[in-house]
Amino acid sequence: VEISPEDIQRRIKETKQRLEPTGKTKAAKRRKEKRQLIHERIEEQELLEMENQKILKVTEFLTANELATMMNKPVTEIISTCMSIGLFISINQRLDAETISLLAEEFGFQIEFIGADAEDENDMNQEDAPEDLVPRHPIITVMGHVDHGKTSLLDYIRKTNVIAGEAGGITQHIGAYEVSLSDGRKITFLDTPGHEAFTAMRARGAKITDLCIIVVFAITKIDKPNANPEKIREELANMNILVEDWGGKYQCQEIDAKHGTNVNELLEKVLLEAEMLNLKANPNRRGVGAVIESSLDKGRGYVAKVLVQNGTLAVGDPILAGSCFGKVKAMFNERNQPIKSAGPATPVLLLGLNGAPQAGDAFKVCETEQEARSVATKRARLVREMGLRTQKHITLEEIGRRIAIGDFKELNIIVKGDVDGSVEALSGELLKLSTEQVQVNVIHKSVGAVTETDVMLATASNALIVAFQVRPTAGARKAAEAEQIDIRTYSIIYTAINEIKEAIAGMHSPEIREKVVCNIEVREVFHISKVGNVAGCIVLDGKLQRNTRIRLIRDGIVIYTGKLGSLRRFKDDVKEVVSGQDCGLNIDGCNDIKIGDIIEGYEEYEVAYTGNK
Repeated sequence: VEISPEDIQRRIKETKQRLEPTGKTKAAKRRKEKRQLIHERIEEQELLEMENQKILKVTEFLTANELATMMNKPVTEIISTCMSIGLFISINQRLDAETISLLAEEFGFQIEFIGADAEDENDMNQEDAPEDLVPRHPIITVMGHVDHGKTSLLDYIRKTNVIAGEAGGITQHIGAYEVSLSDGRKITFLDTPGHEAFTAMRARGAKITDLCIIVVFAITKIDKPNANPEKIREELANMNILVEDWGGKYQCQEIDAKHGTNVNELLEKVLLEAEMLNLKANPNRRGVGAVIESSLDKGRGYVAKVLVQNGTLAVGDPILAGSCFGKVKAMFNERNQPIKSAGPATPVLLLGLNGAPQAGDAFKVCETEQEARSVATKRARLVREMGLRTQKHITLEEIGRRIAIGDFKELNIIVKGDVDGSVEALSGELLKLSTEQVQVNVIHKSVGAVTETDVMLATASNALIVAFQVRPTAGARKAAEAEQIDIRTYSIIYTAINEIKEAIAGMHSPEIREKVVCNIEVREVFHISKVGNVAGCIVLDGKLQRNTRIRLIRDGIVIYTGKLGSLRRFKDDVKEVVSGQDCGLNIDGCNDIKIGDIIEGYEEYEVAYTGNK
């Protein structure tokens, strides 16, 4: 076929037009690039969200259960991981910052503590010019187990009777006291509770101190007839802790706090250790420190006991403490004398905050009250968000578990107390009382008297109100009587725990147990029309009554469980037969009886739940 030059030119032109990018192709290319860009952005956002999910914003002293909920892991995994590294914890035990960080890292999470943010840490660790630093007196914590004599030691040092003011002789708050020695030197002492219920309070006390007197190295009660200080040194040596007397690095001192024997020598050793630390601070900067305790005073409002660690805190300063803020209206020393300012290592009682900060929260003096308010509001929001994340919502598995148990119950409790530390400790202990059948929920906890609002909440949630060292207002008392809400008041934390424990035991369904009352052997089997098989038996032991429940056992295997149809001795119906007697019987609903079978009689009885396994 011949192709003319005109056709060739035309085809070349068409091919060029087809190969050249048209407007439509450029638009399609732009749309494709735009889609690709959006896809990349979405991928980046997803990666960022995945990374953020691995960062847990928490407050210190979470419970193991709350941490497990946030990481979406079974709490049993948390506990077993702790056991593998030598830590033995319970479900509702509070964990310190180090343990929380360690566990989170083990499960691939990062921890960001929101109780005291990075700004607080920077303020606390801010470097001061060497020429601005002046020597300060040491902050000492006295630690030890219950009834080991911590408060007795402080009592002698301060020459005041603290023990008489403590219910049951147990220190239930953190106390801070500044002591002036005869030569003018000063020491600030922290007395912390020793019982396990106050673990978080005790850990917070240790965080803000320079030195620690452990009532072991301070070997107390040497006035006792059976005192043996050398045995204590030996037991410490067995734990690889050598005291100076035995060539080690730890100082120890035998003391009798009741009579003051060797207490001055103990203080001299403490001051010697403090001198070696070369403790200094800058009083000419805005004050920073830690909250030791907080409470609600009926006449003065919210009161916080704080320890200034650096700088100076003065009346009129705008202050931020945890998620609370305010302006310092007044300050008092430990003898309740008003003061205008407090320098480093000084404990004070201050008025003016808008709430009760948690024990252990950092505080700082801000430039303006607006700045303090802004940061406090942000922190309060973060704490609320974390509280929502740590609430374990009911799942299908949990519903299934409750249905399987059959009589699952819940006990809702509102906890009110005089100080934050006690409220926290009591709440933690009450949560530990949960069992498989009864779930304890602390639905609200706060500092202050029981109010009408608390009673309304208790009415709506069918809750019990536990008031520790506080009482209901007149309005709350009337509302509680009208709504029949139980308000239980306590002054000793262990009394509260034991009473709630007994109440939980009462909520449990009694345990059903069995008791075997007789064993009967089948010697003959007779078939009687209209009746069925009748067994001729002998009672091997015990007593069989007409209404006794029975089991038919063959070769050790239970064949049938039910009740007797009839019980006869010779031709007479009888109510019971005893060991050694012959009898005839038939079993209601069962004809499968053979010679040699054993009929076991048993009765059921209820046992009240005690919580002991």
